[in-house]
Amino acid sequence: LHPGKSLYRVLLDSVTLSDESVKFQIIHEKNKILLQVEIYEIEGNIFRLKIDEASPLRPRYKVPDVLIKEPTTQRLFISHREAGILVLSSVNEDYKLQITANPFQVELQSKGETVMSMNSNGLLYFEHLQSPPSDRYTQNEEAASDSSKEKQEDLGLWQEKFGSFLDIKAHGPTSVGVDFSLHGYDHVYGIPQRTETLLLKNTSDGDAYRLYNLDIFGHKIHDKIGIYGSVPLLLAHKPSRTSGIFWLNSSETLVDISTKAVHTPSRSAAEIAKQRAVPLTDVRWMSESGIIDVFLLMGPTAFDIFKQFAQLTGTQALPPLFSLGYHQCRWNYEDEQDVKAVDAGFDAHDIPYDVIWLDIEHTDGKRYFTWDKQKFQNPRKMQEHLKKKKRKLVVIVDPHIKVDPSYTLYAQAKEKGYFVKDRNGKDFEGICWPGSSCYLDFTNPEVRKWYADQFAFKTYKASTNILFVWNDMNEPSVFKEAELTMQKDAVHYNNWEHREVHNLYGFYQQMATAEGLIRRSSGKERPFVLARSFFAGSQKYGAVWTGDNTAEWSYLQISIPMLLTINMTGISFCGADVGGFIGDPEPELLVRWYQAGAYQPFFRGHSNMESKRREPWLFGEKNTQLIRRAIRERYVLLPYLYTLFYRAHAAAEPVMRALWIEFPGEVETFDVENEYMLGKQVSYSLEFEIPVFQRGGTVIPLKTTAGKSTEWMIDISYELHVALDKEACAIGELYVDDGHSFQYLHKKQFLYRKFTFHKNVLSSSLVKLEILQIDTNTKSLERAKPIRETKKINWEIRK
Repeated sequence: LHPGKSLYRVLLDSVTLSDESVKFQIIHEKNKILLQVEIYEIEGNIFRLKIDEASPLRPRYKVPDVLIKEPTTQRLFISHREAGILVLSSVNEDYKLQITANPFQVELQSKGETVMSMNSNGLLYFEHLQSPPSDRYTQNEEAASDSSKEKQEDLGLWQEKFGSFLDIKAHGPTSVGVDFSLHGYDHVYGIPQRTETLLLKNTSDGDAYRLYNLDIFGHKIHDKIGIYGSVPLLLAHKPSRTSGIFWLNSSETLVDISTKAVHTPSRSAAEIAKQRAVPLTDVRWMSESGIIDVFLLMGPTAFDIFKQFAQLTGTQALPPLFSLGYHQCRWNYEDEQDVKAVDAGFDAHDIPYDVIWLDIEHTDGKRYFTWDKQKFQNPRKMQEHLKKKKRKLVVIVDPHIKVDPSYTLYAQAKEKGYFVKDRNGKDFEGICWPGSSCYLDFTNPEVRKWYADQFAFKTYKASTNILFVWNDMNEPSVFKEAELTMQKDAVHYNNWEHREVHNLYGFYQQMATAEGLIRRSSGKERPFVLARSFFAGSQKYGAVWTGDNTAEWSYLQISIPMLLTINMTGISFCGADVGGFIGDPEPELLVRWYQAGAYQPFFRGHSNMESKRREPWLFGEKNTQLIRRAIRERYVLLPYLYTLFYRAHAAAEPVMRALWIEFPGEVETFDVENEYMLGKQVSYSLEFEIPVFQRGGTVIPLKTTAGKSTEWMIDISYELHVALDKEACAIGELYVDDGHSFQYLHKKQFLYRKFTFHKNVLSSSLVKLEILQIDTNTKSLERAKPIRETKKINWEIRK
């Protein structure tokens, strides 16, 4: 489809208003199919547009569970009506929606200025549900060899072949799409995940950006293909405003972007003289199925966008403090002796660390929730040893389940019907690490509850309260299938095809896992779950990372824009494998990667089975010293980092920020991706030898020294670093709680102080957090009230 006049027209006599929304129908001039349009204004400068068939043959898929609640709406009213035009105004008179009837178009204006318009290029399309071709030959797979041209064309809509793979669309083609024009914008960001620059590029001469979660080993740099996760949120920024588009659809989605200069018609000679081209960015969204359900986030600042998105999908879960320490991982630490030796190595070399990780080889034949009886003969004792050292263990738990009737987990899930089915109603079987595997259907709430119960201490044998979880391969990854993932015609709970829910699969596994860890502690302890696949809202359940990167300089460089993009779409707790997962980094690259990782939200060293061992002390004394210093700097910085995570949790402020977010009026920052800010106060640059700077006018809380792990540091004093601005003033904050429980929420047990340096006096006061704190686990909203807590604080002022 190319831009042109839309074939849809509004039926103006169908307009109805209610307290919740404005509804009307549009008709396709050729096929006469009616679509129902619903427009909502949501509190806090958000508009929602939904388009569905007026009377579909069967309900179309609508994404559940991503929005934390049904959003609170405000009444829209008709403020102006003339031939073929309807103007809707909101209680907040700044905004107006102008609806043009023929062709159908919606324009969103703020204080008389057009910010965004929908369908202005006439690219709205909506493949309506139809009965299968009359003679039912689509159900006969041999029909693919039928040579009659007409049948082939008809069939092409109902089934597709990819090499030897056949995808049969049970309900036929159901794609949807529409275009948006962003007026005055030529900088757009977001729509992770891909190995790509911070600024999204024009796609007019190449592939569209793709949102489709896939297991792509050693993903290529500067590729528009989607990798492990998808957040269908796009941000547009210009010096005067930031806007956002959140496209709520979990099927395969393509995004086309075209930026051009538009000359505005001028009214006078004087205006013509100073007329300049105004940028315009067209963004076209296309999804394989579902309905059109889109949220227009009006900002007007980037921080308003972050709050608006969090209001819809939730904020970042507050991580347990240990998970902000350093994590040591490898595929694989061989056995209990290896784990003990690596743990002892950190102490011997005076390098802090908090968590050691076990990949798939720790299990009994890749049966998750089990232990290899030879290599891990006494896992409980191993965990007791780590616990005495005040450290934690993370184990891998993937979504594929080995087909083995003697494996309790498989037998139970099989009997209860908890696996995803193939199109013929049998359990879908695919190949993954254990060999032949079935895949749990996490879209089913009953399966999620049962799965969460598997983490109970009595059920998960030899697990203890220092064991936490890593969900990998949850795109889902299926070896030997098209694109290494599940067939689109596999069938989930409530008979939905996999194509409808694909991008939600990992989101649901992480949700169930986090719930399981909370439940095993009777709701007292915060979970830690790292997941490879994610969607909008995954921030409520834990952390994500950038997957199977490579030990090359270019992957260190691209990790920064990748993480900045994930942060600006709601997920602050993210990181990249330090050193690169694939291959062997040269020592200087490894050192540099530690220095970068120490200033990123999730900090984990990880390597592939084929890689040489790379514990931090294996590269000679000089490099050991440099890595030790980087990791110790991370531990000293934890009070500041933990405070940032509290602000992410309570106020939806990203931990790691692109420079333009902090300097929205400075155009030269809009494409910077080799520098970034940690909060408002610390900037990191990949270009300098000493890459960390403190912003003038800030106070940063630190620990006076690092300990062996976060738990060893509880009684270490704090110090404040004060960097004065031109007026010799500075402000900063410190948030402290017990670091592991939900007491901060349920019992309001935390300390939150603001530090002010003014007229040569440093003072400390209580922070009154006026914002609502979202408890994303119980979905309740509670106001935060701090309690008094005393800690020794060293007041150190550095001018």
